[in-house]
Amino acid sequence: MRSMKISLNRIPAMKRKFLIAAVGVGAAALAVGGLLNAQGKSAPPADNQVNTVRAASAVVQLRSVADVYAADAVIEAVRQATVSAQISGRVTQFFVDAGDRVKRGQLLARIDPRETDAQVAGQRANVAQADAALVQARLNFDRTQSLVKQNFLSQSALDKADADMKSAQAVVDAARAGNTQAITARSFAEVRSPIDGVVTRRLMELGELAAPGKPMLDVHDPAALRAVGSVPQFVLPRVAHADRASVLLPTLNQTILATHLTVLPAADARLLSTQVRADLPGTLPAGVVPGTAVKILIPTGTSEKLVMPADAVIRRGELTAAYLIGADGKPQLRQIRVGDLVDSGQIEVLAGLAAGERVQLNPLLKTR
Repeated sequence: MRSMKISLNRIPAMKRKFLIAAVGVGAAALAVGGLLNAQGKSAPPADNQVNTVRAASAVVQLRSVADVYAADAVIEAVRQATVSAQISGRVTQFFVDAGDRVKRGQLLARIDPRETDAQVAGQRANVAQADAALVQARLNFDRTQSLVKQNFLSQSALDKADADMKSAQAVVDAARAGNTQAITARSFAEVRSPIDGVVTRRLMELGELAAPGKPMLDVHDPAALRAVGSVPQFVLPRVAHADRASVLLPTLNQTILATHLTVLPAADARLLSTQVRADLPGTLPAGVVPGTAVKILIPTGTSEKLVMPADAVIRRGELTAAYLIGADGKPQLRQIRVGDLVDSGQIEVLAGLAAGERVQLNPLLKTR
């Protein structure tokens, strides 16, 4: 206290007042905090007052499950189209890009129309020329017909005038057909979507030369997707009459029930396999897009298997394990070996566990 007084005496009077006031406020705050702690209003809760979080558990059991064959497959759109150019020319505009939703008939891109415009103008001129020639041929026919009636000309002159008029009519028809063709070609300068869907990717850039048959954009309908895979021929007798299947999404760790399964009635002689298609429902998790790698789980029969919930499996690199609930109720880590997924979110246990043992679900849920 004496050293404090000496220090305060060395401080100027004005600053001394502010320092004394600050010290008083701090002491008051400490006193109030101690009082609240004494009354139990602001003290932190004791460890025994914290609610413990305990994860649910499940029993490893032996039961009859469906045998399945897991066929490697990819997701593809049922309705998809590669939009190509139908005329030659430079691409002058793109109105959509990858990821944009489009409607059938919507304008996607435009090709330089100057060449097709010139063709349309030329065909229109040909039509006008042919119409004028037809008018002249009709007038000549009428005149010749009148003179023949008056016996001033022979019948052969009338026949020639009739042939000239029919020839002129044919030229008009050909010119009009050419004009229609030119107008149709002019419409191809505007590239439009053939289906409702989403632009998957753009295959050309502005200024590139478009040519008939050269792809410009890919469009697919995300409302109708399916998984397409193949099964070897030795498995075909067991899956040929299957009418249901599930599609496993490894990236999402989900299984979706297919609405329809089709086994194509043809085999690939080079790969010795047969293609299968599993139609997916309209509502799918985010991230299921064409090109996603999946597995088609096709039932081939039933058998007795030791199963456990797939949610109880821990995978860390090469380690596959589960928390076994012991007699004392405490979880113990045990290494196991598992097989394929089966129905209802279960997975086959090949080694490490026995029937009747209990494992912890959601093992990454921390218990205290």
